[in-house]
Amino acid sequence: MSAAPASLIITLCSPEGLSQADVAAASEALHAAGGYVSADVALDPPFATDLVVRGLSAAAARVAAESAASARSAAGNGIAFDAIVQPAGGPRRKGLLVADMDSTMIGQECIDELADFAGKKAEISAITERAMQGELDFAEALKARVAALAGLDAGTIAHCLEERITLTPGATTLIATMRALGAKTVLISGGFTAFTQPIAGRIGFDLQIANVLHIADGKLAGTVALPIVDSAVKRATLMAERDLLGLAPAATLAVGDGANDIPMLEAAGLGIAYHAKPRAAEAADAAVRFGDLTTLLWAQGVARSEWVVG
Repeated sequence: MSAAPASLIITLCSPEGLSQADVAAASEALHAAGGYVSADVALDPPFATDLVVRGLSAAAARVAAESAASARSAAGNGIAFDAIVQPAGGPRRKGLLVADMDSTMIGQECIDELADFAGKKAEISAITERAMQGELDFAEALKARVAALAGLDAGTIAHCLEERITLTPGATTLIATMRALGAKTVLISGGFTAFTQPIAGRIGFDLQIANVLHIADGKLAGTVALPIVDSAVKRATLMAERDLLGLAPAATLAVGDGANDIPMLEAAGLGIAYHAKPRAAEAADAAVRFGDLTTLLWAQGVARSEWVVG
């Protein structure tokens, strides 16, 4: 006879605030799926509430809670909220965060913005989109895009950073708070160190890892240093940093948005897809579809009274 599913914590959260009707709708959906809500805890009223649920697998609970959120949003009956499902009883506050950069910690894809300066944004964005959807080999897609930028003035990178790149809402607060709580934070990207270095500094990451663009005579050479930082490197980095810190797998958190992030999201104790492509959202433990990056703090049981506003 198989064991009953373990208790789950389902965090319902919205920066716009939850109503009692929103919480009730999620509870009813969980009950209809066969679950039992044994506790309703006001984590950070009115913005975040924890439901303790028994009798459901994490996958079934996620479907029920997310369906309730989508239904209320679509019907105009309530605020769009996110539902983060995780096992109860584990290390909820994580000791390691590994984060993707493009379209996760920042709002853009850096290589697409560089391509715009070269008059090739449509061409390169199409390749980026297919790579992020998991339709193309990441390394080959990266090489093709970098080759298309050969001859671009290297000074364009600084212009791109200044004129095009914006931090995702909640990014600095997330990282500052996690560091204040003793966690290590790592920014890892299939993009380029020319972007990750200044962006990691602006946000406050402990460590950054990315690809190195080759520059010759002040222009992009159209090549990138090997080995390429890809999905395997992202996963290996999470595991190496976890082991370096002596953490249990459950004490790690990863966040990303594309197919290249899936192995990292799956290896983390809590993998969160952030406004992600469908494959990444499906593979992750949870998906943030409505809120900003501070949702990851509520997921760890951290109320706003403990946030370090960046």
